[in-house]
Amino acid sequence: MMIGEYSHNLDDKGRLAIPKKFRSDLSKGAVVTRGLDNCLFLYTKKEWEKLAEKLAQLPFSQANTRAFARLMLAGAMDVDIDKQGRIMLPDYLRTFAGLTKNTVVAGLYNRLELWDQGKWKEYKKKTEKESNKIAEQMAELGV
Repeated sequence: MMIGEYSHNLDDKGRLAIPKKFRSDLSKGAVVTRGLDNCLFLYTKKEWEKLAEKLAQLPFSQANTRAFARLMLAGAMDVDIDKQGRIMLPDYLRTFAGLTKNTVVAGLYNRLELWDQGKWKEYKKKTEKESNKIAEQMAELGV
């Protein structure tokens, strides 16, 4: 289970240190892809395979399902953790998420999200302000 919020620096070569508590989960390989809300999603290989299989089963005759599958699958890249616990993020993914130096690694149970620190702060502020409204909508979903 991957949970928590951590601040890390992205180096000039595009390497990002993964928090130590997540490294063992990702040691058998990982996949990073475009996420939603202008962040990146980082999955273990096992979780990625589950998601990719679901995406592959979506009806390709629907434009929205094709678009979402393209966003997630075409943007994906295998990554390995080096001896210092870092992953290399490709330029196109760093550009997509607006990652520069200060980066937030947020654990969301079955994936990590990689955020530009400024965007993360803005997102959290907005979400926290709307938390009551969000909670009511979640109750409708049985949460």
